[in-house]
Amino acid sequence: MRLEYFQLIDRIVDLDLAERRISCEATVPSASTVFEGHFPGFPLMPGVLLIEAMAQTSGWLISAMNRFERMPFLASVKEAKMRTFVLPGYVLNIESKLVHEGSGYAVLDAKVKNNGKQVCDATITLRVMEFPNKELACEMLKLAARVGLTPEAALNA
Repeated sequence: MRLEYFQLIDRIVDLDLAERRISCEATVPSASTVFEGHFPGFPLMPGVLLIEAMAQTSGWLISAMNRFERMPFLASVKEAKMRTFVLPGYVLNIESKLVHEGSGYAVLDAKVKNNGKQVCDATITLRVMEFPNKELACEMLKLAARVGLTPEAALNA
């Protein structure tokens, strides 16, 4: 994870376009300025960043399904549940599955686990639209390559 850049996904572990699901991995850094304030003496991964990790995982699935021709943007989060604390150093497995798409929106069920134990879950809605500019499209392709997702990999998933 690169918290200061809001890049919360380290790598894509599994992508199954036929099943409309994705699994990603992220290791919570052992040190980050985020932990200086959340909380001094008892560092915890903020719940809002766990939600963002689920949204980013969901976004990678939608990007792959759309062959990087459209961009997913977070539209809503429903029924987010934080079930336990996430500490620095935890390795998180983040999964997302598409449950509905249409009218420019995608609804996904997402969850985060650590050592097989569920940490949190939510229903994520993404707005899927044209890229606002070519620069963002190019940057998203670079980020996708960093986590192991290329348009070619998406085609082969």
